[in-house]
Amino acid sequence: QVRVVETGGGSVEAGGSLRLSCTASGYIYKGGCMGWFRQAPGKERERVARVVVGGTTTYYADSVKGRFILSQDNAKKTIYLQMNSLEPDDTAMYYCAADNIPCSRLSSDFTYWGQGTQVTVSS
Repeated sequence: QVRVVETGGGSVEAGGSLRLSCTASGYIYKGGCMGWFRQAPGKERERVARVVVGGTTTYYADSVKGRFILSQDNAKKTIYLQMNSLEPDDTAMYYCAADNIPCSRLSSDFTYWGQGTQVTVSS
């Protein structure tokens, strides 16, 4: 059993920064995948960033490249999403997800999901 818990989020003005954290407890192994998704009202869930568990390979959506940075603490099974230069279009519920399948084989079909944390960016 794997439990995924997000923390962070909140409200910020455009141009500001926020940091999200996500911890996966349970059996998430090196070589698996952890990542962030977001969903704005009336829109489909969007992949934001993902990282190979215990590795260095990261993937970013074009919409966040250069602004968001995903990092991980292997010992804590925790990933962080540093969000800089936030824009109103970044407003969404942000979800963390984890899986023991490699990132390269996953789309949005992660097995384990957190409850989500709201990010609101005002103009």
